[in-house]
Amino acid sequence: MNLAILEGIEMGLLLCLMVGPVFFALMSTSLDHGFKHAATLALGVLFSDLVYVVITYFGIHFLTRYPIIEQSLGYVGGVILLGFGARYFTKKVPAAGQEGTPAAASKRKAFLQGFGINGINPFVLLFWISIASMVAVKVNWGMGETSLFYLGLLMTVFLTDVGKAFLAGQLAPLMSPRVRKLLNIGVGLLICYFGLNMLWTTWQG
Repeated sequence: MNLAILEGIEMGLLLCLMVGPVFFALMSTSLDHGFKHAATLALGVLFSDLVYVVITYFGIHFLTRYPIIEQSLGYVGGVILLGFGARYFTKKVPAAGQEGTPAAASKRKAFLQGFGINGINPFVLLFWISIASMVAVKVNWGMGETSLFYLGLLMTVFLTDVGKAFLAGQLAPLMSPRVRKLLNIGVGLLICYFGLNMLWTTWQG
């Protein structure tokens, strides 16, 4: 297998070890609505990553050179994450037997949620900027190697997210409505934590 795609897979596995708000959103969505719904959320995450890959690949490295832009991203992203987290506090738990059949509109909402949670996180943007910078210094890589690298990275992250969603879905029969409600509250608190941490880090920086 091409070394470029292997490097992409390795980087993707490393990224998957970083537990963030997307991870908890995937777990909760899979338990509440089933695997297909969570996989749709993972697809939204993939598309937001693709947007960042395109932006960073075509040279938007200068964003981090301007503190005001980086700071604005941090504040806006932190506030939006707090909003996502607060939503989980009042999220309704489906009754037994109602899981796994979400309406099409709900699947669109899951896609947009995945796209939003991942897309508004400025640290995700900074991650892709660092990846683009790393690729740029590989002077022996052409378009083919670069494409294979990104393909390996993105597919590894996506398939791992889908795997997490599948495993969480298998636990659904063991989870009572009360446990799911408590899980939603926990997920909300964790996402709010990431939002507050983002605001704090931005303010300290």
